[in-house]
Amino acid sequence: MQKFETHKIIINKSQDKKRLDQALTHLLKKYSRSHIKILLLNKNVKKTDTIITDASYKVKVGEIFNISIPQIIPSSYEPEDIRLDIIFEDKDIIVVNKPAGMVTHPAPGNQNNTLVNALLFHTNNNLSSINENKRPGIVHRIDKDTSGLLVIAKNNFAHLHLADQFRNHSIVRKYFAIVWSVPRNQTICGYIERNKINRKKMALNKNERGKYSETSIKLKKQYDICSLIECTLKTGRTHQVRVHMSSINSPIVGDQVYGKNMTSKHGKDLKNFNRFLFLKNFHRQALHAHFLAFIHPTSKKYVEFRSELPADMLKLLEFILKY
Repeated sequence: MQKFETHKIIINKSQDKKRLDQALTHLLKKYSRSHIKILLLNKNVKKTDTIITDASYKVKVGEIFNISIPQIIPSSYEPEDIRLDIIFEDKDIIVVNKPAGMVTHPAPGNQNNTLVNALLFHTNNNLSSINENKRPGIVHRIDKDTSGLLVIAKNNFAHLHLADQFRNHSIVRKYFAIVWSVPRNQTICGYIERNKINRKKMALNKNERGKYSETSIKLKKQYDICSLIECTLKTGRTHQVRVHMSSINSPIVGDQVYGKNMTSKHGKDLKNFNRFLFLKNFHRQALHAHFLAFIHPTSKKYVEFRSELPADMLKLLEFILKY
């Protein structure tokens, strides 16, 4: 279980009738006001047995607050000297361009050669320890065979601040995808839940089962039997883009889970048969997280990062144009 460092705070006369975040910042000198606000949002502050999340709550003399602050727990994973494509780094965050084929964090049966193993080596084990340190530094994930941008938290304060933005859907995430057919510009929405037959798959429904999901797609280029699109995520559910594109019969090229049974019809198009072969034999889902924007945890400035299409997707598009 996650271990916490607990502070018992009694409101004194000097803090009477002040905002809760101001009072706690004054009495807990080790932590900033922003840190206190995030602890409030994450339900780490109690008055007696009642959780308090309102930073503007006016405190009174004699009130007692218990603040639970997650302790930093050393990771049990092995640091590994694996090359990283780092787009940006400072004392709080790392923005990394993950290659396709790399798992984000260790899991049963896959404890090594992950992004986390590489990050532990790069930072000398200085990553956030939220979530019992099972996923040190990891605020969000992308699939093994999806490439692109991830923001990593180097400390718990940055992690809490970023997690709050993900929870509020204020972080901007955009993906490039090569998909079958030519979809129109549209917004796809619905509820994503575990597939009742195959628990490794997700399923989309309109019956409010599972979690709400929303993706806007924009057609960038079309190539008769396939297209390059840009997907903007309003939410970030498991396999969201892959499930959404499959739902409109335009699955992502190379997706062996959600698109395998929808590609054979294109093989009957003799005009585009060579293109069909290149697309059908692409080695992974052609999905790349190319844009990420958010409010920096400490500077409070809006920052944005971009990653161009990786070499394998560019090569695939070159073959499509050539043939």
